[in-house]
Amino acid sequence: MLTKEQSLVEYDFSRLTVAPDRLTRSTHGHYVAIAEELLKIYREHVGEVRKQLHNRVRLSLQNVTDCPARRIAAFCKLLDDASEFQQDKSAAAAKLRQRVFSLAATKHPLVQTRDQLFDHDEANTKAEIAAELGKSWEEIEASLFADVIEFHRLRKPPENLDAAGLLSRYNVAQTQAALYAATSMTVWAGEDFKMILRYAKLARLMHSITRQGDRYAFQLHGPASLLRQTRRYGVAFARFLPGLLSTRDWRMQATVLGPAKRRFALRLSSSDGLHSEVQPSDFDSQLEETFWRQWNSLQAENQTDGWRLRREGTVLHQGQTVFTPDFSLNHPEHGEVLLEVIGFWTPEYLSEKVIRLKQFQHAARIVLAISESVDQAIPDLGIPRVTFKTTLKVKDVLQRLPN
Repeated sequence: MLTKEQSLVEYDFSRLTVAPDRLTRSTHGHYVAIAEELLKIYREHVGEVRKQLHNRVRLSLQNVTDCPARRIAAFCKLLDDASEFQQDKSAAAAKLRQRVFSLAATKHPLVQTRDQLFDHDEANTKAEIAAELGKSWEEIEASLFADVIEFHRLRKPPENLDAAGLLSRYNVAQTQAALYAATSMTVWAGEDFKMILRYAKLARLMHSITRQGDRYAFQLHGPASLLRQTRRYGVAFARFLPGLLSTRDWRMQATVLGPAKRRFALRLSSSDGLHSEVQPSDFDSQLEETFWRQWNSLQAENQTDGWRLRREGTVLHQGQTVFTPDFSLNHPEHGEVLLEVIGFWTPEYLSEKVIRLKQFQHAARIVLAISESVDQAIPDLGIPRVTFKTTLKVKDVLQRLPN
């Protein structure tokens, strides 16, 4: 994602709306050729350091009158993200610097040309150090600061990315950056509401869902909107956006803090032309994925007492309020039991979860799987529960099911 310094947004103080920077064929058609040129720069200069590549990009764009510095910086960041750079993971550069500087210190002071006062010049000292280390000075110089990000060398340029794809990523990234200042978000969804819910969970967003006819309204909020305004929670909204963009039939409105802490509305819909390359994730956490795999392994060996596990298969309604437990367990004789997993979350989330569980505790048979770290925060609701430390065990859940 972009940094705040690479973000471009426009605030409308009369309508109190915010519009992230966006490059489209209708408004900025000339940027297609520009994007092609930027990709060409990276593909033709493999082996150069990041700093050199960025300088080439800046030179390429310096005469483009409608390309401000922040837009240039954003393009550099996106091109970097789509590339692979050599990184000094073994701390070899730091060791090399220490060795080179130690050798150079014995020749101090260094001058450009030796004279009657100073015996050691730069050229001869470099040659002596190179001979001592068994490398050419060019090799040494190329590796001396390889652990500094500006001097990482390009190993692989962007692959499977064309000009349209780069511009699409730019538009999404600028919208994400605008969400850094968001305090809340509402999403109205249709058929893909379960997938949207999954992406909200993956982004660690507190949420509540209400039904509005054949559609669903997600209220996404959290600690920043309840207690304090922090960029950290805005980043969670930004992480949620690519998942939302990969789904269908939705519209969204976020409340964004702008200049002088005034509140502005950022509005989007699935028909606005923003697209994401996010691949759907099957699980909200490693904990749930591990439990799913262990259950299915035992189920294949007929060791789950006839119970079969499904992901988020059941949606409960109480009036307009909606609850979607993490798993549903089905048995040919004992019917359905729903399993809700509660891991490490914030106090605000746990408080909201307790309210929701109280509301739905009689709507279906429910079993709670609660992390020991938050078990004390969940009062006795009359709902069977199992606790776990790091891994939710299948046998513990089976013990809470009818048999």
